[in-house]
Amino acid sequence: MSVDRKALSRAYKQRRPPMGVYRVHDTLTGHALVAAALDLPSILNRHRAQLSMGAHPTKALQDDWAAHGPDAFAFEVLDTLTPPDEPDYDPLPDLVVLEALWLEKLSLPADRRYSIDSRNRAARPSP
Repeated sequence: MSVDRKALSRAYKQRRPPMGVYRVHDTLTGHALVAAALDLPSILNRHRAQLSMGAHPTKALQDDWAAHGPDAFAFEVLDTLTPPDEPDYDPLPDLVVLEALWLEKLSLPADRRYSIDSRNRAARPSP
């Protein structure tokens, strides 16, 4: 059985990673970071890695991670966005709306939200 490596590579490069809204949640305090992302697996891995290395740009989140430990945190995909099969589709406006809907649904008060540092904005759409 022969494997067409070029076709597999092309298919991998053309794949669309799951996009949507995620939450990094401190289960002890109820604080959470809720945001939208174009690539959910990558952004969740980035948050885990930054927190583990003590290099997360959101100081309050990093401080809570250090105080409570990794077992106190949940990394969750709250919702995914299935894009239409349109070549010119821009998912950013839909992701901004989806993020706002989840913030409303969770009724997370401002004092319980971690805010994403402006240096990390490339990981999520700007409202």
